Amino acid sequence: MSIWTVRCVCQKFCRQAHILANRRVLPSTKRIPAVINGISRPAHNSLYQMVKKRTLEARTKLQANKYPNNQACMKMPKTVEFVSDVDEDTQPPTLPTGQTQLGNVTASVTNQDPQFRVGFVDSKSYSTAKDVLKSSQCDKVCPQPLDPCKPAPKDPCEEFHKLRRESEITGGAQGGGCDGDSEDEQQKRLKLKCLLGALAALLAGGFVAWMMTRKKECEVDGDSPDDARKRAQLSGMITSPPSSEQLPKHVPYLIIGGGTAAFSAFRAIKSNDARAKVLMISNEYRKPYMRPPLSKELWYTPNANEDPIKDYRFKQWTGSERSLYFEPDEFFIEPEKLADSGNGGIAVAQGFSVKKVDAQNRIVTLNDGYQISYEECLIATGCAPKNLNMLRDAPPSVREKIMVYRTPEDFDRLRRYAMQKRSITIVGNGFIGSELACSLAHYSKENEGGKVYQVFQEKGNMSKVLPHYLSDWTTRRMEKQGVCVIPDASIKSALRDESQVKLELSNGMTLLSDIVVVCVGCTPNTNIAGTSQLEVDRTLGGFVVNAELEARRNLYVAGDASCFYDPLLGRRRVEHHDHSVVSGRLAGENMTGAKKPYEHQSMFWSDLGPEIGYEGIGLVDASLPTVGVFALSKDDAKRSDSHTDSKPADKSSEAPKQTTVVEGELQCNPSDEPNYGKGVVFYLKNDKIVGILLWNLFNRIGLARTIINQNKNYEDLNEVAKLFEIHA
Repeated sequence: MSIWTVRCVCQKFCRQAHILANRRVLPSTKRIPAVINGISRPAHNSLYQMVKKRTLEARTKLQANKYPNNQACMKMPKTVEFVSDVDEDTQPPTLPTGQTQLGNVTASVTNQDPQFRVGFVDSKSYSTAKDVLKSSQCDKVCPQPLDPCKPAPKDPCEEFHKLRRESEITGGAQGGGCDGDSEDEQQKRLKLKCLLGALAALLAGGFVAWMMTRKKECEVDGDSPDDARKRAQLSGMITSPPSSEQLPKHVPYLIIGGGTAAFSAFRAIKSNDARAKVLMISNEYRKPYMRPPLSKELWYTPNANEDPIKDYRFKQWTGSERSLYFEPDEFFIEPEKLADSGNGGIAVAQGFSVKKVDAQNRIVTLNDGYQISYEECLIATGCAPKNLNMLRDAPPSVREKIMVYRTPEDFDRLRRYAMQKRSITIVGNGFIGSELACSLAHYSKENEGGKVYQVFQEKGNMSKVLPHYLSDWTTRRMEKQGVCVIPDASIKSALRDESQVKLELSNGMTLLSDIVVVCVGCTPNTNIAGTSQLEVDRTLGGFVVNAELEARRNLYVAGDASCFYDPLLGRRRVEHHDHSVVSGRLAGENMTGAKKPYEHQSMFWSDLGPEIGYEGIGLVDASLPTVGVFALSKDDAKRSDSHTDSKPADKSSEAPKQTTVVEGELQCNPSDEPNYGKGVVFYLKNDKIVGILLWNLFNRIGLARTIINQNKNYEDLNEVAKLFEIHA
């Protein structure tokens, strides 16, 4: 590309230099009678043509050496004499070859001598040809053409001035007549232009090469504007409506946020008010959808190689199929038609953000200043994924390879990396990090993809939720599934080469990864708290609400952004799907006048592939004392193994796990561990059960909620475990 550009630029400069070197007065067919001392001489033109031709030939020979590549410019002879030979009234005789009759003038031309004599009758009226033919006096008398071989223009003066103007614009030769710059000056100018052209071509070539590289990266990262626009059209990521002025000025029910809690609240409102008109304002460009399948079932569902996936459908572990979206597009009403809907419904304003909520006047202000009044309002803004400070403040080249994981767009981007068999590093060992690591390992194994690493500071997976022995066993199981787990390590630095990120770990290891996914939790979206004068919990985060989930009168908060008071466990903030569903439903009922308190014990679930799944309810915290009862799958299926764990055991006496680096690739060698098939783990506080974890046990969460709500001491937890039928 650069060589082609240089060639074009050089050709352009050469053509321009040729034009400048040949700048001259072009010939003309227009006959302009010569005027000498006010007397017009009709035959002067013939004589002039002969004089011009002979003089041009002579000057061409003299200047051939000086301008070898250009035609010689016309210069007049040094002397021209006019001599009277005959009387004025005498008819001139027939002239021999080389002589021209010009009215009363007889001209004789000598080819060998540049100085020639021209005779005419009137000796009183004479003038030198230099005075008549001087090209600088073209404004007074237009010169005759210098090159008889070229076609003559209609007006020689117009052509002459046109070439002069072109020469001045392009920086060509200046001065009167045909005289131009010297050959050295022209050569210097041409070399300078060629040098500048070459430099510009190199810069252009480098820029084109950089753009081509960016285009290839954008095919993976999805950063190309055209690709982003295409993806937006396929996935519905279009601002709706195009302008906030098309939104209604007043709505009975207004919901800020477009997630699970928001849609659950709409369903409750619609159940209690059949003609309710609900406007949902979401900063996302999609209709409401659920998030849990993004890190689990979607990776295990075969999808066509479409990018992005038009309809995010997946198969649940039970085999049933459903969509990621709660409802299809036909279910929703266009925002501009909401006010005219007789039966009510829900409209979603996609791509808009709220700047302020005036709870006293019941007015919501958008970022662009547009205001909407309401009667009842719900804040369900959810939370945003966190990022490591070191990676967030890294150079742009490094940040291009760093991402968080929460939306379908993140799923599409990470799926493209996995399809191209790239190496992926997961940072974090929580729910999303562990689930995503297992899902990617399975996807890479099925598609013969790249390596999947998981880096975290703790000693095992899900160490903040699972007791240490179960966390260690889970880590070994994940390694067998294909995840290269690197515990007790943190990222010290991140550098970027041509295509990968170089991660320096605190344990001395170095990882080369094509993409780094940060999964270290999330923080509640409470940006509007300051401008809206709403209280935020300093310890847990989230909007502080009362038992009815009210932050102010007629203003409610539900989902991940709410910090509520639990009568049994104290003030809490929960980031689980079940909590979003139940709290959103309760807030919707209270917006229609129910005024019910929130007393629900929310549950959660997680799947580490199709073989490991667990459900939890209550206060599930690994820092609490735990008692676990498991039914072993080997030897004796009827025997239960009980573990009592008040604090993490000292592992200094245990043999350390072996990890080695061979040729730059980390090899994990998991050791054999007991197989915890099914079981139940009780979390205790003041000798009371405050949380229960069901390990590979399903459809028993109702019983666990009943046991927690009893809030009493149990002498033998083995008897309580029998209620869950772990041996069935």
